[in-house]
Amino acid sequence: MNSNRKTAIIVGALYIIALSSAMVRSVLLDTILDAPGYLINLSSNESDVKIGVLLLFIMGAAIPSIAIVIYPILKKQNIGLALGYVGARIIEFVLFVITVISVLTLFTLSEEYVKAGAPDDSYFQSLGILLLVVRDWAWNIFWPITLGLATLIFYYLLYQSKLIPRWLSIWGFIGAILALAGGVLSYFGYIRTLSTIYNLLLLQIALQEMVMALWLIIKGFDPSAIASLNKSRSDKTL
Repeated sequence: MNSNRKTAIIVGALYIIALSSAMVRSVLLDTILDAPGYLINLSSNESDVKIGVLLLFIMGAAIPSIAIVIYPILKKQNIGLALGYVGARIIEFVLFVITVISVLTLFTLSEEYVKAGAPDDSYFQSLGILLLVVRDWAWNIFWPITLGLATLIFYYLLYQSKLIPRWLSIWGFIGAILALAGGVLSYFGYIRTLSTIYNLLLLQIALQEMVMALWLIIKGFDPSAIASLNKSRSDKTL
């Protein structure tokens, strides 16, 4: 098995890890955070919260890892855009870290809130709302924007290089635009985060990435496209 085939399998596996982590995390964590009574429910669901946060961190680590692993191939197409793609994925990781910190802080706040007897009117609610807002800005608004920009670069490079079928790259490009639109529209208040429209806008990129992940694991990169990139790289060094 050559290095390019291994890279394709690793990238596909990282996508599956990220997507599966996202789905399980949503069931464990979002159902608590986005429901009334979260200040009590967080501490009473300690295992679900901690597992959900761990999965969130795994997802956050997998995303920049994809960019780093595939960078040696993408730079042969366009080194500037390949570096921009890695940079955008690293920004995504920073947003994940902010989200993780805000959720863990909320969990600690929940424990203290329960110990204080769950007072109706106190700074606990105010601080809880503030932490939820931080999480909302980082996770539900700025992350889709960064995701959209990163994947626009990614699928442009894939389309130009023909490493995967162009229909798959075009689907990814469309999904990236929709994810970006979801973040921008929610930023300006035209739609609410986690609304039906918002979720539908982000769903397309998730579906496309799962299909692409399976394609990379089963089929790998197009050998002729790899050969063309290597030849182009060789010609530039002459």
